[in-house]
Amino acid sequence: MPRLPAFEHPSAPPSGVSMNAPMDGGLDTTTVLPYAGSRASTRTRRLRAWMVTAPIDVAALLAPLLLTQDYWRGTLFNAALTVGLFAAGGLYRPRRHISILDELPTLGGRLLASGAVGAIIAALRHDSVPHVSGFVRGVALSAALVIVGRALNSRLILLARRRRWVEHNAIVIGGGPIGAELARLLRRYPQYGLRFVGAVDAPSRPRLGAAPLIGTIDDLEKLAEMLECEVLVIADPDCSEADLMESLLRPASSRCDLWAVPRLWGSRSQGGHPDHIGAIPIIKIGDTTLTGPRWRLKRASDVVFAVTALVLLSPLLLLCAVATFLDGGRDVFFRQERIGRYGKPFHVVKFRSMRPADEHESQTTWSIAHDERVGPIGRFMRRASLDELPQLWNILRGEMSVVGPRPERPYFVEKFSMEYPRYAMRHRVPVGLTGLAQVSGLRGDTPISDRARFDNYYVENWSLWLDIKIVLRTVTEVFRGGGR
Repeated sequence: MPRLPAFEHPSAPPSGVSMNAPMDGGLDTTTVLPYAGSRASTRTRRLRAWMVTAPIDVAALLAPLLLTQDYWRGTLFNAALTVGLFAAGGLYRPRRHISILDELPTLGGRLLASGAVGAIIAALRHDSVPHVSGFVRGVALSAALVIVGRALNSRLILLARRRRWVEHNAIVIGGGPIGAELARLLRRYPQYGLRFVGAVDAPSRPRLGAAPLIGTIDDLEKLAEMLECEVLVIADPDCSEADLMESLLRPASSRCDLWAVPRLWGSRSQGGHPDHIGAIPIIKIGDTTLTGPRWRLKRASDVVFAVTALVLLSPLLLLCAVATFLDGGRDVFFRQERIGRYGKPFHVVKFRSMRPADEHESQTTWSIAHDERVGPIGRFMRRASLDELPQLWNILRGEMSVVGPRPERPYFVEKFSMEYPRYAMRHRVPVGLTGLAQVSGLRGDTPISDRARFDNYYVENWSLWLDIKIVLRTVTEVFRGGGR
Protein backbone atom coordinates (compact mmCIF):
# COMPACT_ATOMS: atom_id res chain seq x y z
CA MET A 1 0.00 0.00 0.00
CA PRO A 2 1.41 3.47 -0.76
CA ARG A 3 2.34 5.61 2.22
CA LEU A 4 -0.42 7.92 3.35
CA PRO A 5 -0.16 11.45 1.95
CA ALA A 6 -0.05 13.08 5.38
CA PHE A 7 3.07 11.15 6.23
CA GLU A 8 5.12 11.39 3.09
CA HIS A 9 8.57 12.79 3.72
CA PRO A 10 9.29 15.35 0.99
CA SER A 11 12.80 15.89 -0.21
CA ALA A 12 14.37 19.10 1.08
CA PRO A 13 14.15 21.95 -1.43
CA PRO A 14 16.95 24.47 -1.91
CA SER A 15 17.75 26.67 1.08
CA GLY A 16 15.78 29.88 0.97
CA VAL A 17 12.33 31.16 0.20
CA SER A 18 10.70 33.86 -1.82
CA MET A 19 9.32 36.91 -0.08
CA ASN A 20 6.90 37.51 -2.95
CA ALA A 21 5.32 34.05 -3.05
CA PRO A 22 2.09 34.04 -5.05
CA MET A 23 -0.94 33.62 -2.80
CA ASP A 24 -2.93 31.69 -5.39
CA GLY A 25 -0.97 28.52 -4.70
CA GLY A 26 2.63 27.39 -4.99
CA LEU A 27 5.92 28.99 -4.00
CA ASP A 28 7.83 31.46 -6.10
CA THR A 29 11.41 30.23 -5.71
CA THR A 30 12.92 32.73 -8.11
CA THR A 31 13.81 35.14 -5.33
CA VAL A 32 15.74 33.60 -2.46
CA LEU A 33 15.74 35.13 0.99
CA PRO A 34 18.73 34.23 3.21
CA TYR A 35 17.44 32.94 6.52
CA ALA A 36 20.48 31.73 8.42
CA GLY A 37 21.08 33.60 11.66
CA SER A 38 24.44 34.25 13.26
CA ARG A 39 27.13 31.58 13.19
CA ALA A 40 26.73 31.12 16.95
CA SER A 41 22.94 30.63 16.69
CA THR A 42 23.49 27.94 14.06
CA ARG A 43 25.67 26.00 16.52
CA THR A 44 23.23 26.47 19.42
CA ARG A 45 20.11 25.57 17.44
CA ARG A 46 19.58 22.29 19.32
CA LEU A 47 19.95 23.97 22.71
CA ARG A 48 16.84 23.93 24.91
CA ALA A 49 16.03 25.77 28.13
CA TRP A 50 16.23 22.73 30.43
CA MET A 51 19.69 21.81 29.12
CA VAL A 52 21.10 24.94 30.77
CA THR A 53 18.75 25.43 33.71
CA ALA A 54 18.62 21.86 35.06
CA PRO A 55 22.43 21.44 35.48
CA ILE A 56 22.60 24.79 37.33
CA ASP A 57 19.79 23.68 39.67
CA VAL A 58 21.46 20.32 40.33
CA ALA A 59 24.82 21.95 41.04
CA ALA A 60 23.19 24.40 43.50
CA LEU A 61 21.23 21.65 45.25
CA LEU A 62 24.34 19.49 45.69
CA ALA A 63 26.59 22.38 46.79
CA PRO A 64 26.21 21.55 50.55
CA LEU A 65 28.20 18.35 49.88
CA LEU A 66 31.27 20.55 49.33
CA LEU A 67 31.04 21.64 52.97
CA THR A 68 30.16 18.35 54.64
CA GLN A 69 29.25 14.79 53.70
CA ASP A 70 27.37 14.12 56.95
CA TYR A 71 24.00 14.53 55.27
CA TRP A 72 24.78 13.16 51.81
CA ARG A 73 21.74 10.86 51.64
CA GLY A 74 19.36 13.66 52.59
CA THR A 75 21.06 16.09 50.21
CA LEU A 76 20.74 13.67 47.28
CA PHE A 77 17.09 13.00 48.14
CA ASN A 78 16.35 16.73 48.41
CA ALA A 79 18.02 17.40 45.05
CA ALA A 80 16.06 14.65 43.27
CA LEU A 81 12.74 15.70 44.85
CA THR A 82 13.29 19.39 44.10
CA VAL A 83 14.17 18.78 40.44
CA GLY A 84 11.07 16.58 40.13
CA LEU A 85 8.86 19.29 41.63
CA PHE A 86 10.42 21.90 39.37
CA ALA A 87 9.72 19.75 36.30
CA ALA A 88 6.11 19.10 37.40
CA GLY A 89 5.64 22.84 37.98
CA GLY A 90 6.79 23.76 34.48
CA LEU A 91 10.03 25.41 35.61
CA TYR A 92 12.00 23.72 32.82
CA ARG A 93 9.62 24.65 30.02
CA PRO A 94 10.71 27.22 27.44
CA ARG A 95 9.57 30.80 27.96
CA ARG A 96 9.54 33.74 25.62
CA HIS A 97 9.51 36.44 28.31
CA ILE A 98 12.18 35.62 30.89
CA SER A 99 12.22 37.13 34.38
CA ILE A 100 13.35 35.63 37.69
CA LEU A 101 10.54 37.59 39.39
CA ASP A 102 7.95 35.70 37.33
CA GLU A 103 9.39 32.38 38.48
CA LEU A 104 10.01 33.33 42.10
CA PRO A 105 6.57 32.41 43.61
CA THR A 106 6.57 28.92 42.04
CA LEU A 107 10.29 28.51 42.71
CA GLY A 108 9.97 29.44 46.37
CA GLY A 109 6.91 27.27 46.94
CA ARG A 110 8.55 24.15 45.55
CA LEU A 111 11.81 24.78 47.41
CA LEU A 112 9.84 25.07 50.67
CA ALA A 113 7.83 21.92 49.90
CA SER A 114 10.88 19.75 49.11
CA GLY A 115 12.79 21.15 52.10
CA ALA A 116 9.86 20.42 54.43
CA VAL A 117 9.55 16.83 53.19
CA GLY A 118 13.29 16.29 53.62
CA ALA A 119 13.26 17.77 57.14
CA ILE A 120 10.32 15.59 58.22
CA ILE A 121 12.03 12.43 56.95
CA ALA A 122 15.30 13.45 58.64
CA ALA A 123 13.46 14.04 61.93
CA LEU A 124 11.79 10.63 61.75
CA ARG A 125 15.02 8.78 60.91
CA HIS A 126 17.35 10.64 63.29
CA ASP A 127 16.20 11.44 66.81
CA SER A 128 18.76 14.21 67.06
CA VAL A 129 18.07 17.94 66.98
CA PRO A 130 21.66 18.88 65.95
CA HIS A 131 21.52 16.43 63.00
CA VAL A 132 18.19 17.77 61.74
CA SER A 133 19.20 21.41 62.18
CA GLY A 134 22.47 20.79 60.32
CA PHE A 135 20.57 19.19 57.44
CA VAL A 136 18.06 22.07 57.33
CA ARG A 137 20.90 24.60 57.15
CA GLY A 138 22.27 22.75 54.13
CA VAL A 139 18.82 22.78 52.50
CA ALA A 140 18.48 26.52 53.13
CA LEU A 141 21.91 27.13 51.58
CA SER A 142 21.03 25.09 48.50
CA ALA A 143 17.69 26.93 48.14
CA ALA A 144 19.44 30.29 48.21
CA LEU A 145 21.96 29.09 45.64
CA VAL A 146 19.16 27.86 43.38
CA ILE A 147 17.54 31.30 43.36
CA VAL A 148 20.89 33.02 42.74
CA GLY A 149 21.69 30.50 39.99
CA ARG A 150 18.30 31.06 38.36
CA ALA A 151 18.78 34.83 38.44
CA LEU A 152 22.22 34.57 36.81
CA ASN A 153 20.89 32.07 34.29
CA SER A 154 18.08 34.46 33.29
CA ARG A 155 20.61 37.24 32.73
CA LEU A 156 22.82 34.92 30.69
CA ILE A 157 19.95 33.76 28.47
CA LEU A 158 18.77 37.32 27.84
CA LEU A 159 22.31 38.37 26.94
CA ALA A 160 22.69 35.42 24.55
CA ARG A 161 19.35 36.21 22.89
CA ARG A 162 20.02 39.94 22.52
CA ARG A 163 23.37 39.23 20.87
CA ARG A 164 21.70 36.54 18.75
CA TRP A 165 23.97 33.80 20.05
CA VAL A 166 20.82 31.77 20.70
CA GLU A 167 17.75 32.11 18.47
CA HIS A 168 15.34 29.83 16.68
CA ASN A 169 13.75 30.39 13.28
CA ALA A 170 10.02 31.07 13.61
CA ILE A 171 7.13 31.22 11.15
CA VAL A 172 4.01 33.14 12.16
CA ILE A 173 0.76 31.48 11.04
CA GLY A 174 -1.64 34.30 10.31
CA GLY A 175 -1.24 37.44 8.28
CA GLY A 176 -3.80 39.62 10.06
CA PRO A 177 -3.23 42.44 12.56
CA ILE A 178 -2.00 40.16 15.35
CA GLY A 179 0.34 38.27 13.04
CA ALA A 180 1.72 41.53 11.67
CA GLU A 181 2.32 42.89 15.18
CA LEU A 182 4.06 39.68 16.26
CA ALA A 183 6.29 39.87 13.19
CA ARG A 184 7.24 43.46 14.07
CA LEU A 185 7.97 42.60 17.71
CA LEU A 186 10.12 39.58 16.86
CA ARG A 187 12.17 41.57 14.37
CA ARG A 188 12.68 44.45 16.78
CA TYR A 189 13.22 42.61 20.08
CA PRO A 190 15.61 39.64 19.91
CA GLN A 191 15.26 38.92 23.66
CA TYR A 192 12.33 36.62 22.88
CA GLY A 193 14.76 34.19 21.26
CA LEU A 194 12.87 33.89 17.96
CA ARG A 195 14.04 34.96 14.52
CA PHE A 196 11.04 35.85 12.35
CA VAL A 197 11.49 34.32 8.89
CA GLY A 198 8.02 34.95 7.46
CA ALA A 199 4.29 34.41 7.79
CA VAL A 200 1.79 32.12 6.10
CA ASP A 201 -1.96 32.38 5.75
CA ALA A 202 -4.88 31.31 3.60
CA PRO A 203 -4.72 32.45 -0.08
CA SER A 204 -8.04 34.26 0.31
CA ARG A 205 -6.88 36.68 3.02
CA PRO A 206 -6.62 40.28 1.76
CA ARG A 207 -3.12 41.71 2.12
CA LEU A 208 -3.69 45.21 3.47
CA GLY A 209 -0.61 46.24 5.39
CA ALA A 210 -0.43 42.87 7.14
CA ALA A 211 2.55 40.61 7.81
CA PRO A 212 4.76 39.73 4.80
CA LEU A 213 3.45 36.39 3.56
CA ILE A 214 5.92 33.86 2.18
CA GLY A 215 3.35 31.22 1.31
CA THR A 216 0.04 29.68 2.19
CA ILE A 217 -1.00 27.29 4.93
CA ASP A 218 -0.57 24.46 2.42
CA ASP A 219 3.10 25.44 1.98
CA LEU A 220 3.83 25.27 5.71
CA GLU A 221 5.57 21.88 5.74
CA LYS A 222 7.79 22.74 2.77
CA LEU A 223 8.65 26.14 4.26
CA ALA A 224 9.48 24.61 7.64
CA GLU A 225 12.12 22.44 5.95
CA MET A 226 13.42 25.14 3.61
CA LEU A 227 13.91 27.63 6.43
CA GLU A 228 15.05 25.08 9.03
CA CYS A 229 12.16 26.37 11.12
CA GLU A 230 11.97 25.22 14.73
CA VAL A 231 9.06 27.28 16.05
CA LEU A 232 5.56 27.93 14.72
CA VAL A 233 3.46 30.72 16.22
CA ILE A 234 -0.30 30.58 15.57
CA ALA A 235 -1.65 34.13 15.53
CA ASP A 236 -4.82 34.81 13.51
CA PRO A 237 -4.97 32.46 10.50
CA ASP A 238 -7.86 32.91 8.10
CA CYS A 239 -8.65 29.23 7.69
CA SER A 240 -10.67 26.47 9.31
CA GLU A 241 -9.29 24.55 12.25
CA ALA A 242 -9.36 21.33 10.21
CA ASP A 243 -7.15 22.81 7.47
CA LEU A 244 -4.75 24.24 10.06
CA MET A 245 -4.50 20.93 11.94
CA GLU A 246 -3.83 19.03 8.73
CA SER A 247 -0.82 21.27 8.02
CA LEU A 248 0.45 21.23 11.60
CA LEU A 249 0.37 17.44 11.84
CA ARG A 250 2.55 16.79 8.81
CA PRO A 251 6.03 15.42 9.66
CA ALA A 252 8.15 18.54 9.15
CA SER A 253 5.58 20.82 10.83
CA SER A 254 4.95 18.53 13.78
CA ARG A 255 8.66 18.56 14.68
CA CYS A 256 8.47 22.31 15.39
CA ASP A 257 7.66 23.79 18.81
CA LEU A 258 4.15 25.18 18.69
CA TRP A 259 3.02 28.42 20.34
CA ALA A 260 -0.34 30.15 20.04
CA VAL A 261 -1.97 33.48 20.82
CA PRO A 262 -5.17 32.72 22.83
CA ARG A 263 -8.33 33.63 20.98
CA LEU A 264 -9.82 35.16 24.15
CA TRP A 265 -7.52 38.04 24.96
CA GLY A 266 -7.00 38.56 28.66
CA SER A 267 -7.56 34.88 29.37
CA ARG A 268 -4.88 32.91 31.16
CA SER A 269 -4.45 29.26 31.98
CA GLN A 270 -5.08 28.52 35.62
CA GLY A 271 -2.04 26.98 37.28
CA GLY A 272 0.29 27.95 34.43
CA HIS A 273 2.89 30.67 34.04
CA PRO A 274 1.61 33.62 31.96
CA ASP A 275 3.91 34.32 29.02
CA HIS A 276 3.90 36.99 26.35
CA ILE A 277 5.71 38.55 23.40
CA GLY A 278 5.56 42.33 23.74
CA ALA A 279 2.45 42.06 25.98
CA ILE A 280 0.68 39.83 23.41
CA PRO A 281 -0.27 36.75 25.48
CA ILE A 282 1.13 33.49 24.20
CA ILE A 283 0.93 29.89 25.37
CA LYS A 284 3.01 26.80 24.62
CA ILE A 285 1.05 24.03 22.93
CA GLY A 286 1.88 20.46 23.86
CA ASP A 287 3.72 18.29 21.35
CA THR A 288 1.49 16.91 18.61
CA THR A 289 3.65 13.85 18.05
CA LEU A 290 6.09 11.64 19.94
CA THR A 291 9.68 12.64 19.27
CA GLY A 292 12.88 13.34 21.17
CA PRO A 293 13.13 12.43 24.87
CA ARG A 294 9.41 11.59 25.10
CA TRP A 295 9.77 9.00 22.32
CA ARG A 296 12.92 7.53 23.90
CA LEU A 297 11.12 7.23 27.25
CA LYS A 298 8.16 5.48 25.64
CA ARG A 299 10.40 3.13 23.66
CA ALA A 300 12.45 2.23 26.76
CA SER A 301 9.28 1.48 28.74
CA ASP A 302 8.02 -0.69 25.83
CA VAL A 303 11.20 -2.78 25.78
CA VAL A 304 11.16 -3.26 29.57
CA PHE A 305 7.47 -4.22 29.49
CA ALA A 306 7.84 -6.63 26.55
CA VAL A 307 10.88 -8.44 27.99
CA THR A 308 9.28 -8.74 31.43
CA ALA A 309 5.96 -9.94 30.02
CA LEU A 310 7.58 -12.52 27.71
CA VAL A 311 9.50 -13.98 30.66
CA LEU A 312 6.62 -13.98 33.14
CA LEU A 313 3.98 -15.14 30.65
CA SER A 314 6.09 -17.81 28.94
CA PRO A 315 4.15 -20.68 30.61
CA LEU A 316 0.85 -19.11 29.49
CA LEU A 317 2.20 -18.57 25.97
CA LEU A 318 3.22 -22.24 25.81
CA LEU A 319 -0.20 -23.32 27.05
CA CYS A 320 -1.94 -21.14 24.43
CA ALA A 321 0.30 -22.57 21.69
CA VAL A 322 -0.57 -26.15 22.70
CA ALA A 323 -4.30 -25.32 22.88
CA THR A 324 -4.17 -23.67 19.44
CA PHE A 325 -2.39 -26.72 17.99
CA LEU A 326 -5.02 -29.08 19.44
CA ASP A 327 -7.84 -26.86 18.16
CA GLY A 328 -6.60 -26.21 14.64
CA GLY A 329 -3.52 -28.26 13.90
CA ARG A 330 -0.23 -26.87 12.64
CA ASP A 331 0.53 -23.21 11.94
CA VAL A 332 -0.10 -22.07 15.49
CA PHE A 333 0.80 -18.48 14.67
CA PHE A 334 -1.14 -16.23 12.32
CA ARG A 335 0.73 -13.42 10.50
CA GLN A 336 -1.12 -10.61 8.82
CA GLU A 337 -0.03 -7.35 7.21
CA ARG A 338 -0.97 -4.25 9.16
CA ILE A 339 -0.13 -0.54 8.87
CA GLY A 340 2.18 0.97 11.48
CA ARG A 341 3.79 4.32 12.21
CA TYR A 342 3.93 6.75 9.25
CA GLY A 343 1.98 4.27 7.14
CA LYS A 344 4.72 1.62 7.06
CA PRO A 345 3.41 -1.95 6.68
CA PHE A 346 4.53 -4.77 8.96
CA HIS A 347 3.34 -8.27 9.86
CA VAL A 348 1.51 -8.65 13.15
CA VAL A 349 1.76 -12.01 14.97
CA LYS A 350 -1.22 -13.62 16.72
CA PHE A 351 -2.34 -17.05 17.84
CA ARG A 352 -4.53 -18.52 15.09
CA SER A 353 -8.22 -18.73 16.02
CA MET A 354 -9.57 -19.77 12.58
CA ARG A 355 -8.44 -20.35 9.01
CA PRO A 356 -9.70 -17.86 6.38
CA ALA A 357 -10.78 -19.21 3.01
CA ASP A 358 -8.08 -17.15 1.22
CA GLU A 359 -5.81 -14.14 1.64
CA HIS A 360 -8.43 -11.75 0.21
CA GLU A 361 -10.91 -12.78 2.90
CA SER A 362 -8.24 -12.33 5.55
CA GLN A 363 -7.50 -8.78 4.40
CA THR A 364 -11.06 -7.54 3.75
CA THR A 365 -13.33 -9.23 6.32
CA TRP A 366 -14.04 -6.69 9.07
CA SER A 367 -15.05 -8.98 11.94
CA ILE A 368 -15.09 -12.74 12.58
CA ALA A 369 -16.70 -12.45 16.02
CA HIS A 370 -19.69 -14.62 14.99
CA ASP A 371 -17.96 -16.76 12.38
CA GLU A 372 -18.85 -20.45 12.83
CA ARG A 373 -15.31 -21.46 11.86
CA VAL A 374 -13.99 -20.05 15.14
CA GLY A 375 -13.73 -23.01 17.52
CA PRO A 376 -14.44 -22.93 21.26
CA ILE A 377 -10.76 -22.57 22.18
CA GLY A 378 -10.24 -19.79 19.64
CA ARG A 379 -13.40 -18.04 20.82
CA PHE A 380 -12.21 -18.17 24.45
CA MET A 381 -8.76 -16.89 23.54
CA ARG A 382 -10.24 -14.01 21.56
CA ARG A 383 -12.63 -13.11 24.37
CA ALA A 384 -9.74 -13.10 26.88
CA SER A 385 -7.44 -11.35 24.34
CA LEU A 386 -4.92 -14.18 24.73
CA ASP A 387 -4.54 -14.40 20.95
CA GLU A 388 -2.86 -10.97 21.06
CA LEU A 389 0.02 -12.03 23.35
CA PRO A 390 2.49 -12.92 20.52
CA GLN A 391 2.43 -9.23 19.61
CA LEU A 392 4.89 -8.77 22.48
CA TRP A 393 7.44 -9.89 19.89
CA ASN A 394 6.30 -7.08 17.56
CA ILE A 395 6.79 -4.64 20.45
CA LEU A 396 10.30 -5.95 21.09
CA ARG A 397 11.13 -5.50 17.38
CA GLY A 398 9.96 -1.88 17.50
CA GLU A 399 7.06 -2.43 15.08
CA MET A 400 4.48 -1.84 17.80
CA SER A 401 4.15 -0.22 21.21
CA VAL A 402 2.42 -1.43 24.35
CA VAL A 403 -0.11 1.41 24.09
CA GLY A 404 -1.17 3.11 20.88
CA PRO A 405 -3.83 3.01 18.17
CA ARG A 406 -4.69 -0.57 17.28
CA PRO A 407 -3.11 -1.68 13.96
CA GLU A 408 -5.41 -2.07 10.99
CA ARG A 409 -5.13 -3.83 7.64
CA PRO A 410 -4.11 -1.86 4.49
CA TYR A 411 -7.53 -2.29 2.85
CA PHE A 412 -9.35 -0.71 5.79
CA VAL A 413 -6.71 1.98 6.39
CA GLU A 414 -7.18 3.18 2.81
CA LYS A 415 -10.96 2.97 3.11
CA PHE A 416 -11.19 4.78 6.46
CA SER A 417 -8.65 7.42 5.44
CA MET A 418 -10.92 8.46 2.56
CA GLU A 419 -14.06 8.44 4.71
CA TYR A 420 -12.70 10.13 7.85
CA PRO A 421 -10.32 13.08 7.33
CA ARG A 422 -8.35 12.67 10.59
CA TYR A 423 -8.08 8.88 10.53
CA ALA A 424 -4.58 8.88 8.97
CA MET A 425 -3.30 11.18 11.72
CA ARG A 426 -3.43 8.31 14.22
CA HIS A 427 -0.33 6.89 12.52
CA ARG A 428 1.88 9.59 14.01
CA VAL A 429 2.85 7.05 16.67
CA PRO A 430 3.49 3.30 16.61
CA VAL A 431 0.40 1.14 16.77
CA GLY A 432 -0.24 -0.58 20.08
CA LEU A 433 -1.16 -3.81 21.80
CA THR A 434 -3.92 -1.86 23.51
CA GLY A 435 -5.19 1.68 23.18
CA LEU A 436 -7.33 4.41 24.68
CA ALA A 437 -10.16 3.72 22.22
CA GLN A 438 -10.27 0.04 23.18
CA VAL A 439 -10.40 0.62 26.95
CA SER A 440 -13.08 3.27 26.36
CA GLY A 441 -15.44 0.65 24.93
CA LEU A 442 -14.64 1.30 21.25
CA ARG A 443 -13.83 -2.14 19.89
CA GLY A 444 -15.63 -4.46 17.54
CA ASP A 445 -18.43 -2.86 15.51
CA THR A 446 -18.13 0.70 16.83
CA PRO A 447 -17.91 3.97 14.86
CA ILE A 448 -14.51 4.48 13.24
CA SER A 449 -14.79 8.25 13.65
CA ASP A 450 -15.05 7.78 17.43
CA ARG A 451 -12.01 5.49 17.47
CA ALA A 452 -9.95 7.94 15.42
CA ARG A 453 -10.89 10.79 17.73
CA PHE A 454 -9.79 8.84 20.83
CA ASP A 455 -6.59 7.70 19.10
CA ASN A 456 -5.65 11.26 18.14
CA TYR A 457 -6.48 12.48 21.65
CA TYR A 458 -4.04 9.89 22.98
CA VAL A 459 -1.28 11.03 20.61
CA GLU A 460 -1.73 14.70 21.47
CA ASN A 461 -1.95 14.14 25.25
CA TRP A 462 0.61 11.36 25.70
CA SER A 463 2.31 10.84 29.03
CA LEU A 464 3.85 7.84 30.71
CA TRP A 465 1.09 7.94 33.32
CA LEU A 466 -1.56 7.84 30.55
CA ASP A 467 0.10 4.66 29.24
CA ILE A 468 0.06 3.15 32.73
CA LYS A 469 -3.63 4.00 33.18
CA ILE A 470 -4.52 2.38 29.85
CA VAL A 471 -2.57 -0.78 30.71
CA LEU A 472 -4.35 -1.03 34.09
CA ARG A 473 -7.74 -0.54 32.45
CA THR A 474 -6.81 -3.17 29.84
CA VAL A 475 -6.05 -5.71 32.58
CA THR A 476 -9.44 -4.94 34.13
CA GLU A 477 -11.17 -5.45 30.78
CA VAL A 478 -9.40 -8.78 30.26
CA PHE A 479 -10.51 -10.11 33.66
CA ARG A 480 -14.05 -8.89 32.98
CA GLY A 481 -14.00 -10.82 29.71
CA GLY A 482 -14.56 -7.67 27.68
CA GLY A 483 -12.77 -8.98 24.60
CA ARG A 484 -14.20 -9.58 21.16
